[in-house]
Amino acid sequence: MPEVPQPVTDNTIKVRQLSHYQFSWTAGEPGKPGTYTLQLVLDQGAWEEVLTLDPDDADNLQDLLINTETVHYDVERRVLLFGVTETGS
Repeated sequence: MPEVPQPVTDNTIKVRQLSHYQFSWTAGEPGKPGTYTLQLVLDQGAWEEVLTLDPDDADNLQDLLINTETVHYDVERRVLLFGVTETGS
């Protein structure tokens, strides 16, 4: 059996479920592009993360988030995991 660090705290949980998300756009300097951000609210607010995105990534992520029922986020590796499929399906 693997040894689990004690006590279990918010910092020891590595993968969390996405509860809510919000895209934002901040204007850049005149003549310069703006910046997209994606705020992730994980485990009903137990953890939050803000990602900075380029316009193509923002568009693609919005499509994935709209079309995927369950999304997880690996906090340590900063990876969004889309969907859950049972083995053998």
